[in-house]
Amino acid sequence: MPTMADVARSAGVSVATVSHVLNGTRPVLPHTRQAVLDAVDALGYTPNGLARSLVTSRTRSIGLAVSAISNPYFTEILQGVESAALEAGYGLLIADPHDDPRHERKVVQLLHERRVDGMIVAPSAHPHDLVGYLRRHAVPTVFLDRVIDARATDCGVADGVAPAGEGSASGAGAEAGTPLDAPGFDQVCAESAEPTARLVAHLAGLGHRRIGLVAGLPGLSTTGERIAGYRAGLAAAGLDHDERLLVSGSSEATSAERATAALLALPEPPTALVTANNAMTIGALRSLRRHGLAVPDDIALCCFDDFAWADLFSPRLTAIAQPSRELGARAVRVLLDRLAEPHRPARTVRLPCAFVHRTSCGCPEGPVPGEGAGPVAPCTLSEKGTTS
Repeated sequence: MPTMADVARSAGVSVATVSHVLNGTRPVLPHTRQAVLDAVDALGYTPNGLARSLVTSRTRSIGLAVSAISNPYFTEILQGVESAALEAGYGLLIADPHDDPRHERKVVQLLHERRVDGMIVAPSAHPHDLVGYLRRHAVPTVFLDRVIDARATDCGVADGVAPAGEGSASGAGAEAGTPLDAPGFDQVCAESAEPTARLVAHLAGLGHRRIGLVAGLPGLSTTGERIAGYRAGLAAAGLDHDERLLVSGSSEATSAERATAALLALPEPPTALVTANNAMTIGALRSLRRHGLAVPDDIALCCFDDFAWADLFSPRLTAIAQPSRELGARAVRVLLDRLAEPHRPARTVRLPCAFVHRTSCGCPEGPVPGEGAGPVAPCTLSEKGTTS
């Protein structure tokens, strides 16, 4: 195999210059740099990553711990991480923690033992051991999708549902200092509270008065924030909050199917549902079908998470779309900033979501009233869920 010395001879430069070009450790004149790259191509030279890591103490690799296999939402995030890492010249080592705190701790340690330069982790609902390990070993880490703070790690569970968090005060897409109780790690996530409140407000604007929420796994910051948004949406619409209409679907389809069935068994069931992630949307739809209910004729449905086949359902699903790929890409950029400046202040980056208006909410095709090219024809709903 050709060596770095062979490249240097072919390009007519020193071995040190070749090293600077390939590792980006010092500026090199453009024509010299091009001569080195031409020699690399002509000889088919492949840098020895192991040798380079011994010299630089860097492996140019990132550890990624997300439940990409068990949660399809993370698949698009993974694509964003991979693309941004590759563009920056980094490889990925991927592990699936399965949202299990014990397994999460093991896979993160395994990635750390592989000497990754830093990690991107979507933490579980109880990440105490994970945070302790990362802090003890000073591992450069970005928490992705779920915010770690006192509300996320220490909140209790009442009636099977996590209490609502207050959410971040930062604006959409803003980069702000970490919350007061944050552990000092960089974090990248999407807005959750405001988009959920918007779904509730949309349904209330269509006349619904009993709006149910199938919430996620207790302990996750996304669960707490979406519950907070649900309650805020009800309050803004002047609707009373009935605790019986708030159930936990534990962020997966089977539990959401049972939770939806419990809502439908109430003496006064909801006339509209909000589901807090894509897997729970599937579970809710299964339950509605089992009960012989049609969407939106019998019950309206809006969901958090837009997914590839949401537009193929009949009716088409009104949803909140998260910027999944951009979340992954931004997490990589934040981690690279951390590697370049280890002592910079920790930051939390929140990206805005998009409201995707379709027909499962009970509206006809077209933009939301007051948005887009023109008004939507009035829906034929009167007040829904009022007692007679």
